[in-house]
Amino acid sequence: MNEEYESFDFVVNDEDEVMLLLYEREGAPYEAFLEVDKDDNSAVLQRNENDVILLEEIPEDIFDSLEEADTILVCELSREADEADTKIMQAYEAEVRF
Repeated sequence: MNEEYESFDFVVNDEDEVMLLLYEREGAPYEAFLEVDKDDNSAVLQRNENDVILLEEIPEDIFDSLEEADTILVCELSREADEADTKIMQAYEAEVRF
């Protein structure tokens, strides 16, 4: 898999709600959750029984927003040659766990 498509980003809106953006994965999400490890500046997104994604080097300010959240919105983006053509392919909530 192209390493470029392994990247992720967090976005925080004006209401301090956090959204996780990543590229589309195979299989549907099921009972997804985000296990946060603030001490290690990382988190693990469990999309479904077979798909686990390690998210490393998360900025400190994201943890501050996550501490207030019960869930996070996850948006999976299409893989396009031209970034302007990127679309949201799936959007779902994942429980936040510390």
